[in-house]
Amino acid sequence: MGIEIQPNNAKKGPLSPEDLRAVQLIQVEMLAEVDRICRLHHINYAMIGGTMLGAIRHKGYIPWDDDADIGLLREEYEKFRKVCETDLDHERFYFQDMRATPGYRWGYGKIRRKNTYFLREGQAHLPYDSGIFIDIFPFDSVPDGKLAEKMHNLHCTIIRKILWSEVGKKTDKNPMLRYVFSLLSLIPLGMVSNHLQHFAGKSNRKKYQRVRVLTFPARDNVSEGRREWYEKTVDYKFEDLDLLGAESADAYLKHKFGAYLTTPPESERKSHPVSYYKLLD
Repeated sequence: MGIEIQPNNAKKGPLSPEDLRAVQLIQVEMLAEVDRICRLHHINYAMIGGTMLGAIRHKGYIPWDDDADIGLLREEYEKFRKVCETDLDHERFYFQDMRATPGYRWGYGKIRRKNTYFLREGQAHLPYDSGIFIDIFPFDSVPDGKLAEKMHNLHCTIIRKILWSEVGKKTDKNPMLRYVFSLLSLIPLGMVSNHLQHFAGKSNRKKYQRVRVLTFPARDNVSEGRREWYEKTVDYKFEDLDLLGAESADAYLKHKFGAYLTTPPESERKSHPVSYYKLLD
């Protein structure tokens, strides 16, 4: 895909309630496509984060949620990204990650809907198409031992900050941090991508029982999870779909959210900031 010019008929964010629901339904198309491909090729995946929470608490989307998250162990992620080259419905969707999309700066993948636009704040200058999306997260091993874990998490943080630097140099409120991010953004992206692949490979030489998304900005105590949650999956209802999630849903959701069945107060029901968006015609 080439650089996408902001559509003339793009709407300025935030999303209206009606448009939020329209975005969710477009994402349901992509969730169905991920499920189709994975079942066809015997690839195990799991709903994660707010998507898994929505499946259990709402039987679908959390009403104010504007994204969807799928997680796969690294070996399953590699199978998935490969079969997307041939089996993804390219009439409707496209796949992005650092190896597939020049200028892409996230350490995980996205499936996006063609003929849509969904621009997160501070990302207008990034040189790739920005359709409505769902996130596809690879999970990599976390080593045992407190010191090894701390060093591993620090390594993850450094890579994440380098990747974020292209956005942070324009959006961070602290002038000193904007300067630091400006320096970090000079590191060639290809070098960072190669290092991330090497780091992921090294992390997975042993199948430790804890895993995490290497470059996702979650607190260390909730960024890690049990490998078995992504190995042992069962069907759950999500909107009008049957999607896979951790068989141990209660253990996963308590780890991630604590008292997950309690609906948060209205002041805490937040969507991601979106600058401009365009729905399907």
